[in-house]
Amino acid sequence: MKRILLFVLTNVMVVAVLGVVASLLGVNRYLTANGLDLGALLGFALIMGFGGAIISLLISKPMAKWTAGVRIINQPQNVDEAWIVETVRKLADKAGIGMPEVGIFEGDPNAFATGAFKNSALVAVSTGLLQGMTREEVEAVIGHEVAHIANGDMVTMTLIQGVMNTFVVFLSRVIGYAVDSFLRKGDSQSSGPGIGYMITTVVLDIVLGFAAAMVVAWFSRHREFRADAGAAQLMNRKQPMINALARLGGMHPGELPKSVAAFGIMGGIGKLFATHPPIEERIAALQAQV
Repeated sequence: MKRILLFVLTNVMVVAVLGVVASLLGVNRYLTANGLDLGALLGFALIMGFGGAIISLLISKPMAKWTAGVRIINQPQNVDEAWIVETVRKLADKAGIGMPEVGIFEGDPNAFATGAFKNSALVAVSTGLLQGMTREEVEAVIGHEVAHIANGDMVTMTLIQGVMNTFVVFLSRVIGYAVDSFLRKGDSQSSGPGIGYMITTVVLDIVLGFAAAMVVAWFSRHREFRADAGAAQLMNRKQPMINALARLGGMHPGELPKSVAAFGIMGGIGKLFATHPPIEERIAALQAQV
């Protein structure tokens, strides 16, 4: 319940901040007496589209720590924690990125990476993952997360999300204005947006939002194959990653907060909206590699 409330509250605050910024810049006044100001609308769409995505990226680390209950390993308290930190350090050095923060969270098998910058990211693994896998398999999972960071997946996902958000905001309002103008054709007494604009915009925000989510999810699935291959490359062999995926396929994956779900080792089952491909496809792709 805390995660849901925090997620909703964060989104409300982000939208409020972006609304203030759009107002200060004057781009929220795209509906004028002379019609639709496409330049102002594009500015408004860019602020709302990229602004939310960029803010989410910048606060991803603290949000992940809070919502997932991640405990950062500053000083290893046992042999296992020392091994995890050293494994992350070794793989990060090999991938050519700065040492990420390393954390552990309670829960079923899963792991994730997040952060706005390659050289100051976060890699976190669950207690369930550590207890249910061999060290070689855990190392492969960590390699997968380090590969996400090295590939710049967090920034790329933000840019794609920003483009999709901008597309939704801009197109829904253009179509909404066109529908409203058609419905009010010949009505010289009216001024300002009518009910046709409002209803069309709300409906298209939802419909186009789903379409945009499918595009983002498609890219997310594509990057999972690259991260799997990256883990195999970091370990100089693909079998540990194959074994880790096979074991994960027989486990109940832990639920991750929405803000980092796309960067976990396991995702939900949702086909067009799924952030991760089926385990079988990921294993087959690794096996097909030379």
